[in-house]
Amino acid sequence: MDTDDAPGAAFSLKGRHYRTGEVIELGISGSVIAECKPIGAAPDDETDEASGNEGGGLPWIAPGLVDLQINGYGGIDMNAPEVTEEDAIALMERLWAEGVTTFYPTVITGSDASLAHAVDVIHRACCRLERAYGPMAPHSIAGIHLEGPFISPEDGPRGAHDRAYVRAPDIEAFEAWQRAAGGRIRIVTLSPEWPEAEGFIARCAQQGVVAAIGHTAASGSRIEEAAAAGACLSTHLGNGAHPVLPRHPHYIWDQLADERLWASVIADGFHLPDAFLKVARKAKGDRLILVSDAVSLGGMPPGPYVTPVGGRVTLTEEGRLQLAEQPALLAGSALPLARGVAHMASAGICALGEAWDMASTGPSRLMKLPTRAGLAPGAPADVILFTYEEGRILIQETYKHGHRKYARSANGGGSRS
Repeated sequence: MDTDDAPGAAFSLKGRHYRTGEVIELGISGSVIAECKPIGAAPDDETDEASGNEGGGLPWIAPGLVDLQINGYGGIDMNAPEVTEEDAIALMERLWAEGVTTFYPTVITGSDASLAHAVDVIHRACCRLERAYGPMAPHSIAGIHLEGPFISPEDGPRGAHDRAYVRAPDIEAFEAWQRAAGGRIRIVTLSPEWPEAEGFIARCAQQGVVAAIGHTAASGSRIEEAAAAGACLSTHLGNGAHPVLPRHPHYIWDQLADERLWASVIADGFHLPDAFLKVARKAKGDRLILVSDAVSLGGMPPGPYVTPVGGRVTLTEEGRLQLAEQPALLAGSALPLARGVAHMASAGICALGEAWDMASTGPSRLMKLPTRAGLAPGAPADVILFTYEEGRILIQETYKHGHRKYARSANGGGSRS
């Protein structure tokens, strides 16, 4: 059913609840969920949420995925010098096919001018959509994630960020970028090792901007001060770090232990070992969230590529993006958020429904989005239908505010409504 040609129409979806496996009918009226009604047990008694999709062929029904950190996908790079409004809109459409109904395009360390250009492009893309469809336009860009330039200058924690542009936290520079972004910067990743960080974090918290700790070599006392000042998230914890650390203390333990900090992780099966993901889940509980941190090569065919940051890289059949000359080293993330959900479930780290929440209602709670209500009546009708077979999630349909934005075709491709 294509709801785009019937704004405000009421319709229903039938499938299995992503947490319980129970067959439900999800009623949608206009842009919101009207009811979530159980209508029986799963076919053939397939009620185990992690059991797959064999029971009668019904799809799973779940809230849309929310990606707090994504640099690009499908050949689109939000940090490219030539990035355009059309690129930002095309990225949104590509992500609908991956089940992502809300995302925060991520702009990384660069010159003042390049950062201002990137955030301005995203702002103008949102304005274009809102002019075309009204202030409640069902677009998926909830804000911008500024990752840097206020990060560690040290090799290792700095990651692939350009050292030439790394700098101490500067509220005046940030506010200039925020003006260029039309106030849409919602997350800032920085390192509290800088003396200026504590005041900067406090100012962000006052403005309702999530201050996140990442790409850091900060001491335990600096992390404590950052959390006390209002930092509430660790960005891709376990990555953006020195390759070798003392047994203790070190900044990963400090962040895992601090109950004030949520933690995001890249659970693609390549960036972190399963043992770390298990520990992070136990330490953070429902404050652990998944991000893709995908780059422009995500969703592209496997093979060799040349990138501005990594140079010659190889994207493998499995989706691992690695340096061509040093295959042991990763060159970024190339898998969508749903693959992290699937890995958490198939590796036995948690049940499928719990993993899905880590990538949907969890980040929505952190960002105080209305989608944090999940499938409850009154919540935005950001809904995904998917199948889960042999450890792989296949998105079948994506709805944003009750409008169908993607439907998988019978031959395995997709169409956008």
